[in-house]
Amino acid sequence: MELNQQTLLDMLYYMKLTREIETRIERKLYRQGKIVGGVYVGRGQEAIAVGSAIQLEKDDCICPSHRDMGAFLIRGITPREVFAQYMGRKTGVTKGKEANMHMGDMRRGIVAFVSMLADTVPVAAGIAMTFKMRKQANVVLCYFGDGATSRGDWHEGLNLASVQKAPVVYICNNNCYAYSTPLEKQMAVKDVAVRGAAYGMPGVTVDGNDVAEVFRATREAISMARRGGGPTLIECKTFRMTGHSAHDDVKYVEKELFEEWEKKDPILRLETSLLESKTVSQEAVKKLAARITREIDEALAIAENDPFPDPAETLDGVYADQSAEAPLAFANTFFSQVR
Repeated sequence: MELNQQTLLDMLYYMKLTREIETRIERKLYRQGKIVGGVYVGRGQEAIAVGSAIQLEKDDCICPSHRDMGAFLIRGITPREVFAQYMGRKTGVTKGKEANMHMGDMRRGIVAFVSMLADTVPVAAGIAMTFKMRKQANVVLCYFGDGATSRGDWHEGLNLASVQKAPVVYICNNNCYAYSTPLEKQMAVKDVAVRGAAYGMPGVTVDGNDVAEVFRATREAISMARRGGGPTLIECKTFRMTGHSAHDDVKYVEKELFEEWEKKDPILRLETSLLESKTVSQEAVKKLAARITREIDEALAIAENDPFPDPAETLDGVYADQSAEAPLAFANTFFSQVR
């Protein structure tokens, strides 16, 4: 994919769509009591998921994290499905079994994650190795935050991928905080990317608030992976313009930091660049905003009227044996063997 005017316009659309969906979720639905549980958004980080995932082909795969909404949307998850997912509706991706971003769909090449945020790093290596063994020219994009890089499975996964020359691109959303722990208190290196050299792979640091820069770095890494050159570690420097989650008042972050990073807003930067180059007009920008508002209003109206799951379907998709007796049978077999 080339970084042309149409690509830039498409990325602006997905970044704005991501921002508005997450604003509705965090600042309206959650506060209205329509979402129960944790809400984690990527405000200020939209350029990373969008600038990378937009380059994937149909049979490629992503291992996203909880701040990568743009990647879910690009891979085909609809706004209605997102809202239904968060509100526990039957039409959500997990059919009402979860009310968060722990969702995936293998038909669309999305591997779901769990809350231990480095857990999909070795999984991504395994998926990429499968592509390689099958001689498929496909790649995996694996996303995580800076905090994940302090876990053991992160290092094991990178090492495995490098040794096997697996076609995977590891993308770090370095937003300066692992929950409330600032970067300098969790690692003794300035850049996450320097760790790539320890595993024999390129380590690249980019401005995570510049979607074009993210795009170019990811394009090079994807191209190398498809050619059999192995993995790349891309560190995207950014900032989390909100608390760790909707219930976090983020008092541990200095106000000045928010003011500084607000000037670097990735959506504003791209929009300003497109306006200055006359790629788009102010009227076109207004029409795009109206289109997104209309799409989200319609999706939310449908999702709010979607049904909740039938309690009888609780175990559907949970066990390989769909019968209601399956969990009990498994437990009886297990405990009879360990007695």
